[in-house]
Formats: sequence, structure tokens, C-alpha cells
Amino acid sequence: MKGAEAYAVRQGERARVKNTGVYFARYWQLYMMLVLPVVYFGIFKYGPMYGVTIAFKDFNLFQGINASPWIGLDTFREIFKMDAFYEALRNTFMLNFLDLVVSFPAPIVLAIMLNELRTVWFKKLSQTVLYLPHFISWVLIGGIVYQVFATNTGIVNHLLGNLGIEPIPFLSDKYYWLITYLGTGVWHSAGWGTIIYLAALTGINKEQYEAADVDGASRLKKIWHITLPGIRSTIIVLLVLKLGEMVQIGFERPFVIGNVTVADFSQVLSTFVYKMGMQTGQYSVATAVGFFQAVVGLVFILTSNYIAKKTTDEGII
Repeated sequence: MKGAEAYAVRQGERARVKNTGVYFARYWQLYMMLVLPVVYFGIFKYGPMYGVTIAFKDFNLFQGINASPWIGLDTFREIFKMDAFYEALRNTFMLNFLDLVVSFPAPIVLAIMLNELRTVWFKKLSQTVLYLPHFISWVLIGGIVYQVFATNTGIVNHLLGNLGIEPIPFLSDKYYWLITYLGTGVWHSAGWGTIIYLAALTGINKEQYEAADVDGASRLKKIWHITLPGIRSTIIVLLVLKLGEMVQIGFERPFVIGNVTVADFSQVLSTFVYKMGMQTGQYSVATAVGFFQAVVGLVFILTSNYIAKKTTDEGII
């Protein structure tokens, strides 16, 4: 009996090996296509993780990472004593929270509005116009912002001056700068964000709208009872990802649009890291702040995903 069982096991192993060989022979092209992405992530994403050890060392550029002495958590203790770090952390949370409130709903509204358009050519034209800002670099956008909103030479204030209205300090008063910052972010990202929601809208069963038409539902009621519930899972996933980035913030936008007069709001963690690492050469401090951002971001995304799963049964994992 034991011999028969062993024979059956061997036959099963041979069958599995044969099936695996047939599978790879049939789909080897797909695995070859994966080679470049895997190499890319290995070199540029996972490889640099070794550099995180700089946060725990008294890093010396001439000694290198390996030869630099270990100092444990001393760098983190130094960071948590810096007033500039807490100011940058506060501004990062503030700008990201306001972006969440202002910028996150914008692509949802735009996608629904575009979905409701019946004129095909106008819908395509609107999509193209809304997508274009995403492909403009923040350096160019910064130049446009200064040309349009500068206090003395900007187009807007020039027009206001011709009307006898005092210039508005869009870029030199921190509160006006905050409005400019948020408005520029919406203009740059809202159109591109609609792509995901428009794709989600195509998955809604059209028969639901037909049934609503038969029942005499208005457009607003169809949006509220059919469209929004139909893209709820997409909204929740993107919201969870956005919450996970609350302590992360891009470098280009606050750096290009910001200036010394509005540093109370424009100094964020990414510009703080740039200042510590590139301008003052404190590489251990810069690395420690980056590591802090990664850990806090992971906590945020796991917490928000847990809450989303408990309340709506939707999440990213």
C-alpha cells in the first residue's frame, strides 16, 4: 500500500512539473516582459533602501555609509528638538488636509459633469482641455503663476489697478498665497484625476439609469442614488491612498510657488529635507526625516484602510 501511495505521489509530481513546463513554454513572453520592471524596482526602489541606515549613523560623505559610525537614535532626538521641523510638519499636515478638502472632490465633480454631457465633441474637447495642465511641469506653472498673480507686474493685479482696485498680494501674503496654492493644485490635478472616475463610471449598469427614467427620477436624483454609489469603492480606495500621503508632500509645488515672505506656510517637510541635505549637508537629518515620513505614512494608510473596511467593507487590502 505504501509503495502504491509513493508511486502516486511521484506521478503527481511529474504531472505538476510537466504542467509547469508547458505553462512557461506557452507564456514565457509575459515573464520576459516582467524582467525590466522587476530590475527597475530592484535597482531604483529596493536598492536605495539601504541608504536608510544613514539616519542611524553620523554620516560622513568621505567615509561612506559603511565606515560612518553608528549613533542609534541620536539623529531623531536632534530632529524632535528642532522648531523648524515642527513648523514644517505642521505646514505639511495643513496643506495636505486643505488639499484633501478642496482638491479631492474636484475630479469627482468634474467626472460626473463630463459623464452627463450629451454632446460628444464638446465632451472630448472639455476632457482634453482639463487634462492638459497635468503635463505642464511645476517649474513652468510657477512662472505662469508669477506672471499672472505677482503683486506689481501680474496680469490680474494690473487689471485690478486699471479698475481702481488696490493690488491683492496673492504671493506675498501667506493667507492669499494659501488660496493661490490650493487653486493652482486643483487646476493642475483635477482634470487628470477624472480619468479614474470616468473609467469607474463606465462600469455602472446602464439599465439602472433606464429604470430611473421610467420612474421619473431627475438628473440629480440619478447622480445621488446611482452614480455616486456606483463609484463608491473607487472613491474610498483613492481616499485611503490620499490619507496615507498626509505626511508626504511633493517638493516642486511649495518650492516653486513659495517664497521667503510666505515661509510660515510654504516651508514643508520636503523643502526641509532639501534644506538639511542639499544646502547644509546634514545628510543624517535629511534621511531621518524621510524615514519618519515613510513610517508615519504607513501608519496613516493602514489606519485609514482599517477604518474604511470596518465602516464600508471597502478598502485597498
